[in-house]
Amino acid sequence: MVKDKNAQRKRNRKLTQEKALELNLDPSIYGAVVEIGAGQEVARQFFSAGAAAGTIAKTMSAYDMQVSDDVYGKAGRYVSRERVGQMLLHEYNLVVKRLEGTRDVDSKFFSYAATVTARSYSQKNECHGWIGVRRQSEPGGEPSEIILHVRMLDDTNHQQSEALGILGVNLVYGAYHLADDPKHLIDCLQDGMGSDKRIEIDFIEFSGPDFAKVENRLMNLHLIRSWSCRAVMFDADGQSIVPASALRKKDTVVIRGSFKPPTKVHMDMKEAARKHFLQEEGVQEDKLLVVAEITMNELSDEDDDADSDFLARVDLLNELGFSVLVSDYLRFFRLRSWIRRYTSNRIGIVLSVLDFNYLFDLEYYEGLEGGILEAMGKLFSDNTNVYVYPTIRDGKLVTLDNVNVGPDLEYLLKHLIHNRRMVSADIIDVANLQISARELAKQIPAGAGDWQEQVPPETAKSIIKRGLFGCAGSK
Repeated sequence: MVKDKNAQRKRNRKLTQEKALELNLDPSIYGAVVEIGAGQEVARQFFSAGAAAGTIAKTMSAYDMQVSDDVYGKAGRYVSRERVGQMLLHEYNLVVKRLEGTRDVDSKFFSYAATVTARSYSQKNECHGWIGVRRQSEPGGEPSEIILHVRMLDDTNHQQSEALGILGVNLVYGAYHLADDPKHLIDCLQDGMGSDKRIEIDFIEFSGPDFAKVENRLMNLHLIRSWSCRAVMFDADGQSIVPASALRKKDTVVIRGSFKPPTKVHMDMKEAARKHFLQEEGVQEDKLLVVAEITMNELSDEDDDADSDFLARVDLLNELGFSVLVSDYLRFFRLRSWIRRYTSNRIGIVLSVLDFNYLFDLEYYEGLEGGILEAMGKLFSDNTNVYVYPTIRDGKLVTLDNVNVGPDLEYLLKHLIHNRRMVSADIIDVANLQISARELAKQIPAGAGDWQEQVPPETAKSIIKRGLFGCAGSK
């Protein structure tokens, strides 16, 4: 049924000009479009569709910083969440004030705003921006907002501007016609872009009375499921955050796991990684960020149970002080490349020796021209270390020094160890080496029990109190 519903949705999607014209012909929708940084492409889409006087009360671009400050007030950064919020509020209030007593009885007012830095003639800058819409769902009603952070992937300023114009129309259209189904709204934001990846959306936030019941963490997770981006982040307080803001100039350690539930061995891995990482050249404690990463194959289903499971993992990891990254990067070198996009500082990846069956499995790299050698070259290309935490398997201690990768890969492993690309992490507590999150997950539904001793105390308390992962509660 889900597949049939999604297929029907795709067939019913409209082209950009069709959406713009439909909005223009609706006499109840009226507002302002203001754009800074990539021309006035959203306004152009509305005007070229025809009948734009029915929708557009005003368009503007305040490019000069002093002029922009005079209109909207000071902002710490001009391409920022703060600035787009100022633009949305100012323009919306102006529309309401100026049209009070004339159109306010019949009109659902809106403001659309974008502040972006597109491809420049003078420099190869990071092409990104903040985009939003503030709108009433009924005449005289309280407004609600949708705000996005985007990265533009086209090569030229013209192409980026065009893509932003399409996205803007999709956002305004969705805000009015798809607001009752935010996930479908997200799915339609890329309509009209073609087969090439042109815009990446790595943050979204719904706010206001119309979206009071929307869980923004789930909406950001859906950005991955809709192929709007490859990864999203949540800070240690559980709030969705733009990856570039979280990782910029940070020395970053990533711990990959299922975290269902987080266990004492995960905490040991975190401590061991911090210890080794802080000994690396140039790493500073005040710039250190430790992130727990969950891959999408751990969250493959899209239903209420999967959503609850995901939120539980984020909450439990936040209680332990982790920021959380969710990605669809199964291969480690892809994950490392994604992090490198945002920081030039050192990167550390900590994993259990149990995960060597992925890292050194030749089938894992099928499709790569250079196979495992290409993958390892990309994983360790610069300022990156992998810290390998020991485990106990079949009653024997398995470490980086004695793990078996097979005769064909033995010398590759030795090369990585010799050059300190791979580092054997010190054991923090040998008693925790036998802990398996997957085994604990099988025990939790029975309620309180021995599994509690193998997870941090606050984790056990939360699982039982909230009935997480099917826990039946205290006996």
